[in-house]
Amino acid sequence: MELIRQYFSDFTMEQIRQFSMLEPLYREWNEKINVISRKDMDGLYEKHVLHSLSIEAAFEFKAGTSIADLGTGGGFPGIPLAIYFPGVQFHLVDSIGKKLKVVEAIAGAIGLANVTTQHSRMEAIRNRKFDFVVSRAVAPLKELWQWSRPLLNKGREGENPAPGLICLKGGDLAAEIQQSGLRPAIMEISLLFDRDFFRDKYLLYIPR
Repeated sequence: MELIRQYFSDFTMEQIRQFSMLEPLYREWNEKINVISRKDMDGLYEKHVLHSLSIEAAFEFKAGTSIADLGTGGGFPGIPLAIYFPGVQFHLVDSIGKKLKVVEAIAGAIGLANVTTQHSRMEAIRNRKFDFVVSRAVAPLKELWQWSRPLLNKGREGENPAPGLICLKGGDLAAEIQQSGLRPAIMEISLLFDRDFFRDKYLLYIPR
């Protein structure tokens, strides 16, 4: 918890309470349903929470914005972002029901009123529109865009940032980006958070 407060100084007392509750809750649930690798639990705030909040460091979402987290797994990046943006609606989607059980339990325990969930494959979502889709390394960029684009609202002229896909990825992305045929805006997360873990981590944005 102290790690993320090194980079964010504007939390309310309620947000501090919610962020502080994440580690004990995830430890408890991880004993029952393995949603985070055991070796990552000690680095929860760096590898999962701070990593998720890199999206906040690059994007400011207005109250009333709707965001889908595709392939949320244990709730990342959706839950940390939902804590940070209490006025934004987050819809967390995953094809594995037991992971969503953990997400729902944690969101309920910390009092997140702006989170809903859906047990579904990403490409099976129909009749829903969102301002943004976020995702963390769950599929190649080309597929993520194919699934995300039909879910995105059309932006208003001059809107900044425009509705789009925001994804967290790592490693050498040159071939993946080339195969996608897309030209995403790319940000090095190490420029936001100067820590070794983020050296090869990137934030990609593709407006609709």
